[in-house]
Amino acid sequence: MVNLNTDWAWPWWSVMVLINLVNLIVCGMAFKRSLSSQDGKDSRYQNWMRIMGVIFTVVGAYRSVFVSSYGPQQTWFDTIANSALLIRILAIFAELSFSGLIAFSMIQFNKYIPDSKLSDRNKFGVFLTTKTPYILVICLFLAQFFATAGVITKSELSFAIEETLWLIGFLAILPLAIVQVRRVFSKKDKEETKRLYMLRTSSLIILLWCMVYVGFMIFLNLPDLWLNAVDQLETGIPAIKTGLNAILDAFTIVNMSRLYSDWGFGFLLWHSGYFTLCVWISIFLMQAPRPREIFGKLNAKQTKLIFISIGIAVITLLVLIILPLF
Repeated sequence: MVNLNTDWAWPWWSVMVLINLVNLIVCGMAFKRSLSSQDGKDSRYQNWMRIMGVIFTVVGAYRSVFVSSYGPQQTWFDTIANSALLIRILAIFAELSFSGLIAFSMIQFNKYIPDSKLSDRNKFGVFLTTKTPYILVICLFLAQFFATAGVITKSELSFAIEETLWLIGFLAILPLAIVQVRRVFSKKDKEETKRLYMLRTSSLIILLWCMVYVGFMIFLNLPDLWLNAVDQLETGIPAIKTGLNAILDAFTIVNMSRLYSDWGFGFLLWHSGYFTLCVWISIFLMQAPRPREIFGKLNAKQTKLIFISIGIAVITLLVLIILPLF
């Protein structure tokens, strides 16, 4: 097993913080642009998407900076900034915002491009195309209780149930994501294709995210979580905490920084995705995907520049994560 030291962890952290600084700037620009482009239609949809996008981006930036404490000498600021329960509370708002961005955009998609072939008699089809986004929100809402309980009690079973609820939520919307991609890409008229540019992009992003996330959970994450949960129940190690002391410990006890211990490949890969890919998805969705005119040439160049920048950031992070393994 590879013993990872602090020398390589600091470059990863520095790149992550820099990326999230840029994310905050881009989020601010997207927020301002969405305000100026508001046309009075679906204003409630646009307002909520803006709010949820800002919440997730800000929390992502905070967690990228305070991903863990910075050294063996703990100060009061380290304790507050890295409080496990404080970070969990912030994560509640961020995770509900992320699920809300995806669910709200899918619900609005159905309004913009309804399925004209779907009959009311097809109860399952109606449920599949109209109700599954609500399942996503409900699952992630329930997951917050188990995640918070896990942070306080240190129960591996709570974390396993939390992650299982995440899987159920995104697995539920996966068929609808496929249907919406097929529906929007079936529009072949050139002018119509331009007008649906944002919906085409958002539907593809959501589908790819669901496929990657569901695969990651089923094949990599959940098996280990449930094995750890069963092991804890059988051995009692680590002990499950209860009572007021458990809450106080979750607020005040900060684990030794992973910069000063072993940083696992899975830990870094997960946090890299959380602080980059998820934030980029939220920044795009916060612009409230809807039918509108295609952007001009300047925006096309900006889009190309954004994708190039994202590619460079992803490659850099992967190199920093994988290099220490050799």
